Amino acid sequence: MIYFDNAASGGRKPDCVQDAVRSAIKVCANPGRSGHALALSCALAVQAAREELNRFFGGYSYERVVFTKNCTEALNIALLGTLKQGDHVVTTPLEHNSVLRPLEHLKQLGVITYDVCPLSSDGNVSPQAIAALVRPNTRLVAVTAASNVTGIAPPLRKIRAMLPDDTLFLCDGAQGGGHIPIDMQGAGIDLLTLAGHKGLFAVQGSGALLFSERVNPEPLFFGGTGSLSLSLDMPDFYPDRLEAGTVSFPAISSLLEGIRYLSAEFEHAQKRTHELTAYLIDKLSALPVYRVYSRPNASGIVAFKHENVQSETLAAVLSSRYGIAVRGGLHCAPLTHRALGTLEGGLVRVSFSHFNSKTEIDELVSALSALQLPDAFSDLL
Repeated sequence: MIYFDNAASGGRKPDCVQDAVRSAIKVCANPGRSGHALALSCALAVQAAREELNRFFGGYSYERVVFTKNCTEALNIALLGTLKQGDHVVTTPLEHNSVLRPLEHLKQLGVITYDVCPLSSDGNVSPQAIAALVRPNTRLVAVTAASNVTGIAPPLRKIRAMLPDDTLFLCDGAQGGGHIPIDMQGAGIDLLTLAGHKGLFAVQGSGALLFSERVNPEPLFFGGTGSLSLSLDMPDFYPDRLEAGTVSFPAISSLLEGIRYLSAEFEHAQKRTHELTAYLIDKLSALPVYRVYSRPNASGIVAFKHENVQSETLAAVLSSRYGIAVRGGLHCAPLTHRALGTLEGGLVRVSFSHFNSKTEIDELVSALSALQLPDAFSDLL
């Protein structure tokens, strides 16, 4: 099968990542829970992963790198662990439900209020429009690094520059992380959430939350940490305060090797994914039955629709007839589709990694060309 669903989960992992996972599974002690040599060796690898993530994303301290099972968990900790009674939040229509649902949950509980900045005519968000929604009680502004629907990247540095100094800035790096440069200190980002299994080349079950000294999230989970075991309270220091229970050593090992791989390949991978999106968008422009909603981007995302067919139907046909994996639907981002006017039928999303090829895209375009014919879906009616 041709795999074009990398925005949901990276399909191909570098050899170094695969080797790291196999090694971790063969000999997997519990990091930080015992004093024997094997447990200490695992703990050192976990520590190395914290340091690599902190370095790669311009973080504030490796102690403020917390491992989670995915980006959704990281976002829940960032939002539910930070926001307090009476706080106000500003966010955007480009956000994933992993941001919107925690905010809506807190709103329904009467804890916070929030406003959603409208999209500009170019499909992005304006720093000025976001700043215009900031109130005296605005505690936090939440903006994605890259839309998981269209691939568009908001101007993070310009947005931060328009915000009051005491307003926290959260960046959801699920789609942008590993694809576009993210420098927390340089961009003034206070909280960065990451999905290891997408642009960072790690396996599923890997995620992280990085945060600055300006924010001290409260724990959502309680349990053993391997430290201060005599106390019935969670430790008052990070990362232990937010890491209850055994971490996934195989997943963290894959993340460590994924970051090391990406450090060496970042410029090539970024250029390659941008080229692949441009190539597909150009090819689709010659097929009048399709409308494209993306511009060339380094996140590797091209979203489009067939003027006569639901996106999920088209995705299913590409899989069953042609062996091509794409994603149809709303992509857990309803406000994006509402803003684009695509709520009813959704969009087909093709998402690349730099391991994909133009030859594979040509096969997709050939299939899409055949699916323009009036009777192409007659067997489904």
